[in-house]
Amino acid sequence: MVFNELKIIEIKAKCDNLEPIRETLKNENSDFEGVDYQTDTYFKVKKGRLKLREGNIENNLIFCDRENICEPKRSEVILIPVEKGTGLKRILTTANGILTVVEKKREIYFIDNIKIHIDSVKQLGSFIEIEAIERAGYTGLGNLSKQCELYMKKSGINNSDLVGCSYSDMIMFGSGKTFAGA
Repeated sequence: MVFNELKIIEIKAKCDNLEPIRETLKNENSDFEGVDYQTDTYFKVKKGRLKLREGNIENNLIFCDRENICEPKRSEVILIPVEKGTGLKRILTTANGILTVVEKKREIYFIDNIKIHIDSVKQLGSFIEIEAIERAGYTGLGNLSKQCELYMKKSGINNSDLVGCSYSDMIMFGSGKTFAGA
């Protein structure tokens, strides 16, 4: 089984006007991967977040550990591609229990090592996520931070737009800016 350990600098921002972002992505000659309808099932764990993503493009088991802060933040991610319908959800549900479920429509774009999501999240609204992913030729957290901040600026995202927590936190606790737990 192939898995990836990723180092990422990322942001999430509330964004009600998505057209300027789509225009920026077009002007930057981004690669549009498509629209994915995703269901993320979060499981109860002692540390970090464990979710099973089921979509028509992306299907992964993902463990993520990051701080809940309203600024570009470092994420340690372990990602394993999985096949739909393998019974993995049943095993994880039985072993750990479900914490919450997040349903979203996600537009997926790439610019080199930058992955940009435009998300429409059930119960929450519209968001943009920018992930600067460490890859050959794109290394060092300082460089990744600069890339993330550059695409924030190009997308018209201000620090006041940033959200410090995950969609799972917002669904469970409300749509505030930061949360200490979960």
